[in-house]
Formats: sequence, structure tokens, C-alpha cells
Amino acid sequence: MFTFLRLIRIMFVSFRYGLDELVISGIQHPWTERLLVVMRLGRKLHAPRGERLRLALETLGPIFVKFGQVLSTRRDLIPADIADELARLQDRVPPFPSEVAIASIRKELGRHPDELFASFEREPVASASIAQVHFAVLKDGRDVAVKVLRPNMAPVIDKDLRLLRAAATLIEKISADGRRLKPREVVAEFDKYLHDELDLLREAANCSQLRRNFAPGGPRGDLLIVPEVMWDYCSSSIFTMERMRGIPVNHAARLVEAGVDLKKLARDGVEICFTQMFADGFFHADMHPGNIYVSDDPRTLGRYIALDFGIVGSLSEFDKNYLAQNFLAFFRRDYRQVARLHIESGWVPPGTREEELEGAIRACCEPYFDRPLAEISLGQVLLRLFQTSRRFNVEIQPQLVLLQKTLLNVEGLGRELDPSLDLWKTAKPYLERWMNERVGWAALRNNLRRESQQWAQMLPELPRLVHHQLARPDRSADTLAELQRLRAAQQQTNRLMAVIAAVLAVGVAVALWAVSR
Repeated sequence: MFTFLRLIRIMFVSFRYGLDELVISGIQHPWTERLLVVMRLGRKLHAPRGERLRLALETLGPIFVKFGQVLSTRRDLIPADIADELARLQDRVPPFPSEVAIASIRKELGRHPDELFASFEREPVASASIAQVHFAVLKDGRDVAVKVLRPNMAPVIDKDLRLLRAAATLIEKISADGRRLKPREVVAEFDKYLHDELDLLREAANCSQLRRNFAPGGPRGDLLIVPEVMWDYCSSSIFTMERMRGIPVNHAARLVEAGVDLKKLARDGVEICFTQMFADGFFHADMHPGNIYVSDDPRTLGRYIALDFGIVGSLSEFDKNYLAQNFLAFFRRDYRQVARLHIESGWVPPGTREEELEGAIRACCEPYFDRPLAEISLGQVLLRLFQTSRRFNVEIQPQLVLLQKTLLNVEGLGRELDPSLDLWKTAKPYLERWMNERVGWAALRNNLRRESQQWAQMLPELPRLVHHQLARPDRSADTLAELQRLRAAQQQTNRLMAVIAAVLAVGVAVALWAVSR
């Protein structure tokens, strides 16, 4: 019943803001204009289409706002007016009352904000789909940002997820292609990450982990700045972190005015992305412009600043190796290796002909190489690969959905910073260096060093274990005798079954002869 009512509400909101008109207007058909005239009767849709879409997504709730945030970075797929309007969803979602935020802080942390902090700003500085942020100052003088979860979020998200699960089940039942895409597993992954985002203690832990990976003063400290977590002021609904100052990454004019090198910034973004994915296996998976800033402080000018750590992704060692080999094979245009990797990993049926899959992948990817990023759309490449995958029954891997989303976001950010950036040439040297570290002598030395702690415990026990094994009585003769007895019993059983089969055959033959007379 809840799912049905939610569906009715979605249909009502879509009709209220004229989203049906927006969809139909994009269909090329002689009857489209006449249909639009009929649908406009009795409705006044004076607001621009992008504004109507944004308002509809805001009305429908956080899941739809998340969808709009991702869509806003894909200016190669949607018109500029819609992209500009959807960009407002990144940090300008209507806030909830400050009194509610104060009550939540008091409930979770046990004291009023005026008692906890030297100062607390009532007006939120940013408001997103899941939470909003207030600036404050600790009593020791440090500036902080206090993130407060929106009230009653879980029931709203659960209703939308029920609707998505129902839609996924329907798709699997009515479409063989839908079953290949594993929509229910994809929704389950989405469910997991959305509920993780509702736990701000988990987000604080993600932030702390990412800060360690890009520790200030470390080898990667000049790439990414991650705020420090103030653990004494955190709970499941409150997340207090060091206040970050910078310029939103999509404000190119302000970045240039501040003296930031946009070309270097674009290259650094690619390096940060691939470092998180392949070196750490732990990556920020919500990299829309509202969550990424650039430092304008002279001491750290041009460094990325990461915010909002509610959604992160993890890759296993198998996933990292598989993906890195695929990327390198793509960059080298070794499509036979790409096809082989797909077959060996089980992503395609084992009977798939390697040369056929190789030819299909080459036809998809070859036209896009040797072009600047401005002329390459990763979305279009993925679309063509998706169309090709239908022929070969390629199974979508749900654990990589966040990775795909992150790569699309990185492409959108790179396109805004430096349209001439060659994504392939920027990423290829890094991946080659990473693979050399994984499979060369350096990799062997690192693995030996990592395993040495376990060996330190096992080696002293090795002589005793060897002596114990050698001192055991020799039972090979008993084992051989038992195997011979089992073999004799098996042969006797086989002879008995052959006799029974012969008797049954004679009986059936006699019965058939009797019936025929």
C-alpha cells in the first residue's frame, strides 16, 4: 500500500511540474506537437523546464535529489539550462528550521550548542538532501563545521527503496535483459550506501580514514586536504569536523582569479581518483561539485578539499587487479586482453568466442581514442558498451556501481576544469607504475615484508610440526588395503547392477512380445 501511494505521489508531482511534457517534447514524432497541445490544456507551466525538474526532485525527496546531483555533472548528456538548474541541488536544498537542528544537537550531545561551543551560527551555511551544516567555534578557538542530520529521514528513504525494489522485481520478471543487469542487487547496494549515509558516525570514520590516506606532510598530502574529525562532538546524527575554506571546484573564474592552475588541477583530480581506487581500494564515491572545493590559502593554493564522506566505495584485491588490467588493456588498445579478462572473470558465459567479443569491444572504443576530453564522452562509450554487452550476456557487477558513478563524476569535473585534458594519457602512466609495483620485484619485496610478521610466528613451530609429521606411523599399507577392498566392492556392485539391467531388459522384451500377439 505504501509503495502504491508513493507511486501515485510521484505521478502527481510529475504532472504538477510538467515533467510529462518535458519527456514527450524530447520524442521526435509527427504527433508530438499535437499531443503537447492537448497535455497543456488547463495547466500553466511558465517556469523554465530546468527549474520545474529541480523543484520536482526536491519535492520527491533525498533519493531523487541524489539522482539530480549526479545528472547535473553530465553536461554532455543533458542541455545546459537543465544542468545549471540541477547544480543548485548540490548545496542549496531548502534547509530545515534551525530550532530543529539545535534540538537535535542538544538531544545527541547532551548540552545546548551555546554551552558546547564558544559560538554557533543559527543560519545553516549549506543544506543538502541528507543533512545541513552550521558553522561554530570551539572553546579552544578552532573553527568547525557541524553537520546535523535531517529529521525523520529513514522512513522517507525506506518508502522510496520499497518502490525501487518493486520496480526492480518487475523488470526482472518481464525482461531477460533486465535480469542480466541484476536490478535487485543494484538496489540492494544503493540501499546499503544510503543507510550508511544516515549514520554520521560512520561518515566521521570514513573522513578519518581518508585523512590518514592523504595525511598532511605525507607523500600525498599535497594532493588532497581532508578535515580533521572532532570526535568529542560527534554522534550518529551529529558530525563535527574542522572547518574548510576554499572555492567550489566548478567556479572556474574564481579559481583563475585566485591563481590556480586549472590544467594542473584537472590532472591532480585524475591522480587522486585513481590513487584512491587502486592504491587504497577506498574512495570518495560522491564527488559532485558541491562536495569538492579547492584551497585558496597561499600555503595550500590549488589543493583539492574533500567534503561529505557519507558515501564511500571499497574494492577488493581481485577487483583492483581486474580493473587495473582492464584499464591498461584499454589504454594500450589491447582489446583481445580485455575480452580475455571478461571471460576469465566470469562476467560473460564461458562459451563466448574470444575473437567475437574482441571485435565488438574494438568497434565501441576505437573511435574515441586520440581525442581530447572535450570530444570524448565516457557516458557515450559506456552506452555503446552496454548495447554491445547484450549480445554477449555480460552480467553487471553490483559492487562496481559506485565506481562507475564516481568515474562519471570525475569526467564531469575534468570537463569543466580543462576541456583539453586527455584522460587516457593522464591516467595511463599512473596505472602502469601501479601495476609495476604490484607485479615487479618491488611488489615481491613488499609482500615478503607484509607476510614476515606471520612467518615470525610460524617458523619457530616448523621443526616441531615436521618432526610430528615424520614420527606418525606409516599407514600407507592399511590405506592401500582399504582402497583395494573398496574397489572390489565397487566391481561387485557393478556386476550386480549389470545382471539386474539384463533381467529387466529380458522382462520388458517378453512383455512386449506378449502384448504384440
